[in-house]
Amino acid sequence: MALDQDTLKQLCETLERYVHDRLIPAEREVADTDKIPDDIVSEIRDLGLFSLSIPEEFGGLGLNMQEEVEVAMVIGEAAPAFRSIFGTNVGIGSQAIVLDGTPEQKATYLPKLASGELIGSFCLTEPEAGSDAGSLRTTAKRDDEDYILNGTKRFITNAPYAGLFTVMARTDLESNDARGVSAFLVEAGTPGLRIGKPEKKMGQQGAPVADVIFEDCRVPAVNIIGGRENMGFRTAMKVLDKGRLHISAVCTGLAKRVLRDTVRYAKERKQFGNAISDFQLIQAMIADSQMEIYAAECMIRDAAKARDSGEDTKRKASCTKLFASEMVGRVVDRAVQIYGGAGYIADYGIEQLYRDARLFRIYEGTSQIQQLIIAKDVIAATD
Repeated sequence: MALDQDTLKQLCETLERYVHDRLIPAEREVADTDKIPDDIVSEIRDLGLFSLSIPEEFGGLGLNMQEEVEVAMVIGEAAPAFRSIFGTNVGIGSQAIVLDGTPEQKATYLPKLASGELIGSFCLTEPEAGSDAGSLRTTAKRDDEDYILNGTKRFITNAPYAGLFTVMARTDLESNDARGVSAFLVEAGTPGLRIGKPEKKMGQQGAPVADVIFEDCRVPAVNIIGGRENMGFRTAMKVLDKGRLHISAVCTGLAKRVLRDTVRYAKERKQFGNAISDFQLIQAMIADSQMEIYAAECMIRDAAKARDSGEDTKRKASCTKLFASEMVGRVVDRAVQIYGGAGYIADYGIEQLYRDARLFRIYEGTSQIQQLIIAKDVIAATD
């Protein structure tokens, strides 16, 4: 059930004030300490941001896709690490349960994910598998009323914080493609599960990434999502399809913030007796950025509306994620160019956002994977 427009507007305005008054001023602290302060995490819980996409019956806000992308564009104006702390609960950390979980799984985990009591984490990528989910090597062998998991997952967002892991593992050990993969819910603290050392990253400090290792990790059979084997890849694709629209909106929010900051700087910075915003080559970069932001907004809203209406949005989601993630990279690159030497200096903040934005072209499916998805879908649909 959709929110009325006044309620959605009020929510976005509240979040916009919070982003600008609280989150943006804290970006330097988070970047320097590689940690989001506990009081900000508590505030994010109180604002209900962990629960955006979780149905109301389980304590969530139950936003539809159109509403979620509007909220994501607002939150996206802050450094991406802030969104990341709750983003897995909104997206890949909860949606497998929302879309395909059993009634018992939903009742057990969704209220805790909605409140932020549990932080969810999605374990798909491995040292030798990621975009090619069919080559997953993590195994899940049935042993009476349990499955025994063995394998390593790589680059797992929020792994050190997570209380619940959605794990893709091969249940059909004879298969060599994605059809033999199942999805499991594994709680933190389960014997045989351990977390590797957090990685040092190019950007997005405050959003920890680490390996998740399973060594004879015994998981109850009732924790296989949906109660059925070999359905995990289908679940993962549905989750990623939705997540790509969310990430596209975050990219666009960040691009809007970067452009606004850049224009303010250009109006203040003087060269040859004039503000550099008066120079036509600077104006051309500003115009190109605004054009691309507008195009991304249109794509996101169109794809979100299509998803809410029940359309298959695989192609649109990939088109949108490809364009928006590449777009924000171009916008922030132009911003550094307009700032000049100041854009290369940490004190001005743009260099941090430049590094933060680079990851968007990689996770939730690289740009190249999006190209393959789009092309194959177009070819298959063309007579």
